[in-house]
Order: sequence, then structure tokens, then C-alpha cells
Amino acid sequence: MRTFRLAPDNMTFNFMRLRRVSYPFSAFMSIVSVLMFIFWGLNFGIDFSGGTLLEVRAKSGVADLAQLRALGDKYSFGEVEVQAFGGTSDATVRVRLQPGGDAAQQAAVEKVREAIGADYEFRRIEVVGPRVSGELVQSGTLGVVMSILSVLVYLWFRYEWQLAIAAVIATMHDLLLTVGFFAVTRLEFNITSIAAILTIVGLSLNETVVVLDRIREMMRKYKKLPIADMIDLSINAVLSRTIMTSTTTTLALLALVFFGGHVIQSFSLAMMWGVIVATYSSIFICSPILIYLGVRPGDLAEPVVEKSKGGKPGKATA
Repeated sequence: MRTFRLAPDNMTFNFMRLRRVSYPFSAFMSIVSVLMFIFWGLNFGIDFSGGTLLEVRAKSGVADLAQLRALGDKYSFGEVEVQAFGGTSDATVRVRLQPGGDAAQQAAVEKVREAIGADYEFRRIEVVGPRVSGELVQSGTLGVVMSILSVLVYLWFRYEWQLAIAAVIATMHDLLLTVGFFAVTRLEFNITSIAAILTIVGLSLNETVVVLDRIREMMRKYKKLPIADMIDLSINAVLSRTIMTSTTTTLALLALVFFGGHVIQSFSLAMMWGVIVATYSSIFICSPILIYLGVRPGDLAEPVVEKSKGGKPGKATA
């Protein structure tokens, strides 16, 4: 029985021909990401900015978002952020950190209860103080930095220096575009977003390793084939696996987007973006770097052959 394949076995698409388009496009997207991060910043959630998050449900069946936003002016809370989620009756109200400490924050919550308690059911109330939010920012940033450094060290020792540079650039490219995605879409950046970034780094690493391993294998096998043709041959060889992995992951994430609820929405959407970016970069960013570095098939070292105790050749190791 013939198995189902998303890409034919004899696929011969010329991916490297598109590098003259993919690199300017990625450069443009990277610049936009940096500028958006610098001048617009991230939409920090309660976890990082501090304040109070109230999840409410309208008893009448329809939440009046304008009425909820007016609470800020009515009680001098400052800007009150209101978002609809789920059905038309559900909304989240975010009151920023109030001057005066915990007492002022609790007083703000009580004022909101008095103002809308007759019309809305309070489903969740979450309060994060400035000290806690500061610690979360510090811990989250440290975790991301340490994990990225660990990944980069692994890549450097895993491959020859040319392949290591390509893998490092692809990983940093994916990280930069993910941060830009949060800045442009204004998705709430919270603890689950940190989890999404770390997962995307791992996903990017996985896709990159699959492609580079096949390229290195082909380089040792076809030493006289032009580098661009050999990279195309390698990518086409793993294309079916890449498409299948991306498709199944995206289907699972779609379920989370539509049925996972508001709490993990930013995680789910960021992960979907990460799947697209990781697949794109492993083909159109990581691989063409080898061409620009002037890599030739003979530049890579041959596998080391270990001798067994009896003097016969053992297994080859990379």
C-alpha cells in the first residue's frame, strides 16, 4: 500500500534560486521588528507590568466594552484596557498598577465591583504587585538568555564552523522575528509568551539540525556537485518530513487557538508564527549562508573511523 506524502519523493525544486528574494525580505522584516520593539515596545501583561486583571461575564449576554473602558475616567484609574474574548458576553478588564501600594489596588478592585457588579459576573481576579512583576521580568529574561546561549554553544560544537554560523544566524533570525510579532500584533506578553519563545527556539533548532545534517551528509557523498545544487538536493530530500511536521504542529495549535481560551491565546498564536518562521529560516536563511561563506563539499572533514580492538575498522562517527 502506497503511503501518503505531502511532497513527492523525486522533488527537484530550486530553492536556492529564491535566496535573492528571501534575504532582502528577511532583512526588511528584521528591521521592522527592531524598530517596533524600540519605539512601540511590547504589550506587557499583568505578570510583567503589575496591576489587576478582572475577567467578567455580562449577565445580560452582551458585554458593553465602552462602559468598561469608561471606568478609567470615572474613577481616575488611568487607562483601563478592555478586551473581548470567547463569546460576546466575556471580557477582560486590566487596571494598571495604582499608586499607594496594595491598599490602593484593592480599593480599585472594590470600586470596579461596585460599578459593574450588578451587570457582570466576576469569573477571575488576578493581582500582581510591582515587586512580583519586577522579579518575573528579571527571571524570564534570564531564562531566555541562558537558554539561547546554551543553544548557541551546542550548535557551535555540533557542527563545523561554517554550518555552526548558519545555524546560529537562523536561530537568532527566528527569535528576532518572534519578538517583532509580539510588538506588531500587540498580543499580551506574559509568562506564557516566554514559554512560547523558548519552545520556538527549540523548534527552530530542530528544523535547522535536520536540514544541516542532510546537507553535511550530501557534501560527503557528492564532492563534485556544485554547492547550490547539493543544498537543493538536500532540502528536497527532507521536504516531505518538514512539511509533515509543520502541518501536524499547526493543526494542533489551531485547536488551541480556537478552543484553548484567552489565557493561552498569545502562546498559541506565537507558536503558529514560530512554526512558519522556523520552517522558512531552515530553508531560505540557514542553507544559503553556506553559499555566501564559500563552502565547498571538500571543506568538511570526513567522519572519524574508530578502530576496534581487533584492528578492524569500527563505526564512523561525525
